Amino acid sequence: MAFDGIIVSAAASELSDLLTGGKIEKIYQPEADELVFHIHTKAANYKLFVSAESGGARFHLLSESPEYPKTPYPFCMLLRKHLSGGRIVNIEQYDSERVLEISIDSVNEFAAQAGKTLIFEIMGKHSNIILIDAASRKITDSIKRISFDESRVRQVLPGKGYEYPPTQNKIPFKTIQAEEIEAIRRGGNMLSKDLLNNIQGISPAIAGRIASAEDIFAEIESMRRALGTRSFKPVIYTGDAGTPVDFHVFALPELENSCAKLEFDNVNKCVEVYYTNRGGLNRMRQKIADLEKSVISCIDKLYLKKQRISEDILAAGNMEIYRLYGELLTANIHIINAGAEEVKLTNYYDDKEILIPLDKRISPAKNAQRYFKRYGKSKTSIKEKTVRLAETDADISYLESVQTFIENASATEEIETLKDELIAEGFLRRRKNQKSQKKQAKSKPASYKYTTSSGLKVLVGRNNTENDGLTFKMAARTDIWLHTKDIPGSHVILFTGGGAPGETDILEAASIAAFHSKGRSSANVPVDYTLVKHVKKPGGAKPGMVIFTNNRTVYVDPKQPKNYIK
Repeated sequence: MAFDGIIVSAAASELSDLLTGGKIEKIYQPEADELVFHIHTKAANYKLFVSAESGGARFHLLSESPEYPKTPYPFCMLLRKHLSGGRIVNIEQYDSERVLEISIDSVNEFAAQAGKTLIFEIMGKHSNIILIDAASRKITDSIKRISFDESRVRQVLPGKGYEYPPTQNKIPFKTIQAEEIEAIRRGGNMLSKDLLNNIQGISPAIAGRIASAEDIFAEIESMRRALGTRSFKPVIYTGDAGTPVDFHVFALPELENSCAKLEFDNVNKCVEVYYTNRGGLNRMRQKIADLEKSVISCIDKLYLKKQRISEDILAAGNMEIYRLYGELLTANIHIINAGAEEVKLTNYYDDKEILIPLDKRISPAKNAQRYFKRYGKSKTSIKEKTVRLAETDADISYLESVQTFIENASATEEIETLKDELIAEGFLRRRKNQKSQKKQAKSKPASYKYTTSSGLKVLVGRNNTENDGLTFKMAARTDIWLHTKDIPGSHVILFTGGGAPGETDILEAASIAAFHSKGRSSANVPVDYTLVKHVKKPGGAKPGMVIFTNNRTVYVDPKQPKNYIK
């Protein structure tokens, strides 16, 4: 998978024909590292998508609009200020690099013409989107700011002069000549790594193709002519399951015989289809990883908090000795000398002698009062810390259930819903400048739907908020509620229609509950079930947290039935 300089060249040529002269109507930022430009031309309206994502940086036209955030990111607002209403005057690739430049004529706040250049750098984890002033070449801002601490070679900060990424002394693919090829050869066989290390703008797959040609320079010339005349056929190579493996505008010999092919008439469509099928999955995996990391961090902090509270409770557990000291001092006040540092008294509970430390600066009576006070404080502390310990345990249980939902998520929508839930519960902070959405659209309860072999409906919550909605709003009192025993998972409802379900129905629903739990990869998972009327929600409990009675337990293997209803 390589969005190399050759693909940039081909895509830039297409975009130049389609978008030059177009007006930038709207600008959106769907994610922190993505932009979408709505561009109006005389021929049609287009949506140009640009991503600086580390694992999937690219640019191409979009067929459909993604979901846009209600509150724009700061960089999006800056682009709207400088580029909205601007006209595209030129689109070109820089050298043979993976760098695309779009020159835009716009109007500044003083109604004067102001040329801007938007630069897209496709450089793996160093990918960036940068806005510069066309005349001074100074950086206005970028989607990723690079400080001196992050890179001593090249900083990308507002006000600094823009510098292109280092070329590593490679020869541009567009201009390399036969004698330069011979210099690379150095009298031996040409290897693909030799080409890759010396020619700018080619990927490993293309380097392999060129190296295998009988006449290397003739192969390069042929490819350059094809780019100039657009006599190439963009192709996606797919694996056994139809998953995209790689793509390019030229055939890749190493994949020709091992993969199926999808051919396209233009580069932009090829890139869009490839990343829609592969990049979308990568994006979801990244979202899952990011959210899971945040949840695990919260859980670790809570376990540390639990340990400290438990240690405090253990330390306060010696409070009875303080009460005993106070009682013995009070009972023997007449025999204790003032100014003593300790006193040995008989414990009338077991007739054994006990040594009691004293503060010689105060009287025996005040020493007794001090011990009674310490006893009272310890007793109160244990009560308070016991409550805090219970709250911490509840938070841990809640977050571990969320972690299970994250691990089992199958759609980006589920991840976003879980993130909203965590923000609402105070475990995550809302993005800066993002307003609180008091009136949020109610998520559709139980996106996972099944039917048992006898035709009974089974619904499964995707998150804790949906668990509550499913159990306490959708289910009838006579339906069956199921949940894995002492294992985080989803609420599962077996809808009985007022009748009595068979044993097979309960076992099938239990297998579904085990599948949608942290025990998904285990065998013989215990699942509790009871009537919905026996499930209660304690006051102040977090989403998904319930208590239940009159339950029975079955042991089943996790299984997702084939009759899953989308």
